[in-house]
Amino acid sequence: MNILVLCTGNSARSILLETILNARGAGRVRAYSAGSSPAGAVHPQSYKLLEELDYDTSHARSKSWDEFATSDAPEMDMVITVCASAAGETCPFWPGAPLRAHWGVDDPAAAPEDQWEEAFRTAYDLLDKKAEALLKHPIETMEPGELKATLDRIGRT
Repeated sequence: MNILVLCTGNSARSILLETILNARGAGRVRAYSAGSSPAGAVHPQSYKLLEELDYDTSHARSKSWDEFATSDAPEMDMVITVCASAAGETCPFWPGAPLRAHWGVDDPAAAPEDQWEEAFRTAYDLLDKKAEALLKHPIETMEPGELKATLDRIGRT
């Protein structure tokens, strides 16, 4: 299953969730991330935290959601927004009409620099719990309505 994680800047929350899903999904899912107005670089604290937790960050990069709205882009099964501004924006047409969900998490990059470590760890922990909740389900075989309800329930936790 292909999952696109969206956030406005694609430098922190979406990068964290993309990395978590790819690592914990163990081949069951392929996660991507993008932004409506990408920052152009991954936030340094995102890299720092993920590397401290022994994640592979070699593929992490800030990119536009336009990359995933082309005819040769991977077809998404789910689109998950992690920030309120991306959730409220008019998204491009996604081939395959993927399920959409919102898993809002406060932007750790908005914290003062001396609080980044705690803010990024808090965001990571919340996203990790949401990813774990999703991956405990047989998402590959769930009916779309059941999967959508599950995605929404996870978003509210």
